[in-house]
Amino acid sequence: MSHLLGAEALHLEYPTRVVFDSVTLGVETGDMIGIVGRNGDGKSSLLGMLAGTVEPDSGRVTYRGGLRLGMLGQSDDLDDAASVGYSVVGDAADHEWAADPRARDIISGLISDLDWDAPVSSLSGGQRRRVALAALLIGDWDLLILDEPTNHLDVDGIAWLAEHMRRRWPKNSGALLLVTHDRWFLDEVCTKTWEVHDRIVEPFEGGYAAYVLQRVERDRIAAATEAKRQNLMRKELAWLRRGAPARTSKPKFRIEAANELIADVPEVRNPIELKKMATARLGKDVVDLLDVSKHFGDTTILDDVTWRIGPGERTGILGPNGAGKSTLLGLVAGTLEPDSGRVKRGKTVQIGVLDQQFKDLARIAEDRVREVLSESKTSFTIEGKDYTPAQLLERLGFAKEHLSARVKELSGGQKRRLQLLLLLMAEPNVIILDEPTNDVDSDMLAAMEDLLDSWPGTLIVVSHDRYLLERVTDQQYAILDHGLRHVPGGVEEYLRLRAEAARSGGSASNRSSAGSGRNGTSAGADVAGSANGGSDAGSKLTGAEARATKKELASIERRMDKLNTQIAAKHEEMAAHDQTDFEGLGALTSAIRESQDELDELEMRWLDATEALEA
Repeated sequence: MSHLLGAEALHLEYPTRVVFDSVTLGVETGDMIGIVGRNGDGKSSLLGMLAGTVEPDSGRVTYRGGLRLGMLGQSDDLDDAASVGYSVVGDAADHEWAADPRARDIISGLISDLDWDAPVSSLSGGQRRRVALAALLIGDWDLLILDEPTNHLDVDGIAWLAEHMRRRWPKNSGALLLVTHDRWFLDEVCTKTWEVHDRIVEPFEGGYAAYVLQRVERDRIAAATEAKRQNLMRKELAWLRRGAPARTSKPKFRIEAANELIADVPEVRNPIELKKMATARLGKDVVDLLDVSKHFGDTTILDDVTWRIGPGERTGILGPNGAGKSTLLGLVAGTLEPDSGRVKRGKTVQIGVLDQQFKDLARIAEDRVREVLSESKTSFTIEGKDYTPAQLLERLGFAKEHLSARVKELSGGQKRRLQLLLLLMAEPNVIILDEPTNDVDSDMLAAMEDLLDSWPGTLIVVSHDRYLLERVTDQQYAILDHGLRHVPGGVEEYLRLRAEAARSGGSASNRSSAGSGRNGTSAGADVAGSANGGSDAGSKLTGAEARATKKELASIERRMDKLNTQIAAKHEEMAAHDQTDFEGLGALTSAIRESQDELDELEMRWLDATEALEA
């Protein structure tokens, strides 16, 4: 490893505050560094100083001789009159860039949907961002500095970018400095984490998961004033260890230490209790989309979709940009009407929507935050405790001085937090979140997730933030080939289906309607034949085979019912257990996990058998 960049005693000060004070750090070849911190703490300013675009008030930045440094800022310098192709590859002839495998991969991964000859001035903001990123990545750089590269990328694009960054340079060559709020991307790409806070830059080994552990350990030693942040990070760590198989299978930090830290931390959510409360508020009927189709002009967005949404379900919606996710949410919320089919809503359903445009804040733009809160209810109960609106705002990261600010003067992240608070205070029993992570830093995302964990109702989330989807939802559906399909394997299965479709040149699924039964079990005919490769799909069963399959289905359903009962009983036993008996709680947790693993396997078998019968 060799030295690429060094910063010594950096000091940066604005008229109202000091951003950095005597910061010293370095970057070596092979470093893949993610930078995290609260909005406004100086992450982008740090990147600017290291790249040479921001001049520090004192201190210096030195570079290795001949260093090739490329940077993606939050705004681009593309020529509006230039074409997309010229902006990316310049004057290079088609045969020149097409002969470069990396160039072909970048163009295919980021801008394959754009017209090569279209002028940059005709592109949307998100499309310009992708063109700027592609133009940067095609170059040869020793050090890449990326400021929010995942903005405007969908799940497919983010997965592609993560894979590209992992294999861009040979081992121990090249380096990356990255600012992003996408925690999945941080975990996939980065081997080091820098936290920007309180005028300093604090280094941690490992990606986001490792950073969470080390930060918890730091907070455990800190004074009592850090207790609130400590508990939130411990809850985050508990989910990282318990709730995401893809992460727990990769020991990025010491399992023994993690288990010791979370031994007394309860599960992130109690799904049985939340579902019971949700059913009491909603009844059995929530929203049913029955044979719904939606077209805009000659373009079909959704075709013959059936989706039955049950009380207490927490569902994430996946799909590429333009697939129809926002259209689907509009049909559920009632802001759009279907061209065919019908939407049935329960009598007690009250839907709250967190949109991307802050429409609900426009009418109160001139009001002060304190005045807005005074118009809402005086208390709000979370996990058995009563909070005032001001206390909830503080829990979401607002300082007291922000209460006197006008709504229009708030930053994007502050508006998002106020928007979420007002939504929760209205007490809807169905919440729709459309890209809730925009303008929100990782600390605030964790605080939002913490609030949503205790919210008893039906939750539907559209987001390209893979971490958020896995964290706050219990099941995922994907819009593929104009239809809605349940993906039991989550984002991984969705990406595999998209990749298979791209290789075959066909659609991502043999679509039929997708549904959700009242117990949360998917009921669509196409639900998961692909979960085990789909090798038997499409083959007609003989009479004897059909009878045997039906018998197997009945047996599986009996076993699933038994396991569900056992899991519910174990959860009740855990709730009543002595919370200081770590060994006993650990045994109960292991028993629940084993039963859940068996239940997951049975659900896959049930889905395969159902598909075989209906083929």
